[in-house]
Amino acid sequence: MCKICQAFKPISISLSPNTEWDDVWLALKLIFMPWLWKRGKAVLEMEEEFKKYLGVKQAVSFNSGRTGLLAILTALGLEPGSEVLLQAFTCNAAVNPILWSGLKPIYVDCDENNFNIDIEDLKRKISPNSRVLMVQHTFGLPANMDEILSLVERYNLILIEDCAHSLGAEYYNQKVGTFGKAAFFSFSRDKVISSVYGGIIVTNDDNLAKKIKDFQEKVGSPSYFWIFQQLLHPILLNFLILPIYNFLDLGKMFLVLSQVLHILSKAVHWKEKRGEKPNYFPKQLPNALALLVLNQFRKLEKFNQHRKKIADFYYENLKNSSFILPKKDNSIFLRFTAKHPKAHQIIFEAWHKENILIGDWYTSAIAPYDTKLDKVKYKLGSCPKAENLAKKTLNLPTHINISQKDAKKIVKFLNIWK
Repeated sequence: MCKICQAFKPISISLSPNTEWDDVWLALKLIFMPWLWKRGKAVLEMEEEFKKYLGVKQAVSFNSGRTGLLAILTALGLEPGSEVLLQAFTCNAAVNPILWSGLKPIYVDCDENNFNIDIEDLKRKISPNSRVLMVQHTFGLPANMDEILSLVERYNLILIEDCAHSLGAEYYNQKVGTFGKAAFFSFSRDKVISSVYGGIIVTNDDNLAKKIKDFQEKVGSPSYFWIFQQLLHPILLNFLILPIYNFLDLGKMFLVLSQVLHILSKAVHWKEKRGEKPNYFPKQLPNALALLVLNQFRKLEKFNQHRKKIADFYYENLKNSSFILPKKDNSIFLRFTAKHPKAHQIIFEAWHKENILIGDWYTSAIAPYDTKLDKVKYKLGSCPKAENLAKKTLNLPTHINISQKDAKKIVKFLNIWK
């Protein structure tokens, strides 16, 4: 990228953060190969690769992590109104499939030290109607599985792991996603590996897997236009939008316009912010996006090692600051999440003064910030720790496109707030 363009490109935590040039060229090549968009060998190959990596018996892919969760809940065949326990300080994508399944979300507060589910609040909120416990490994930091498994056994709960943030993370040398009845992973544009949209379920339960595969076959493939939108995303982001992002805000305006005109898809549809289901869920993972997943999956260890290296840099250079830093605890550091009482002001000034985009997870107990909380059955005040964290957390980027130079610029800015 030319030096002039580089000057306008933001240091960003999102905006297709994992995309490297081989990913962009693959997407560009696939644009001109529509016969590979829906059908091909990539889906089965990708599912096999995941089974081997995680050491599980079954893997079934879908066009998103929330479609995967919907498939699990549907396959479980629970009675309408059954309770699903999940933590606040999460995304509406983790909640909506519960609503779409006719089930009842019960929000549990989170631990302020590790952003995962608060065990004591969980104990208080388990009821005779509780059927499922969904555990989120927030930002790649594994939850306390020893205590969780003990409660699951005691109360005869079905454990589902939300591994959208945590592909490659381990809890005492066991990979997350292998503890429960089933787990789902996300390949969304800002996850550990990315294909703009996509997800996969893993399980060791053959009977459950058969029902999930029946669901996969029934929902069919997304439209050609939807697939085109996803393939176009890394191309436009890297060739046009990011290079001029901060030049008179042209890149940002083009991104917004392209989403308004449906040239590109949004990460979260407006219907999801109201608990409703867009028509492109649920669907299978198309072959073209499976090819993007495979290309990224082969770089997983490189990506996660880079994240840990950048996280170590933040630890070393912010250790004597007023920022409260996250615990290490075998995290893969999808993001480096710190706490500061002036988090929102820091996020604002980083963007407007330094062209640094940080801190957009989570600024509400149920993100994004404009989610209609009543529509996703969240009651303000029910999870005070999560609501407090939403006011004082900020996320620093760790992805493969963050260089040591970028990290130094971020730290230099943050040290103003010491």
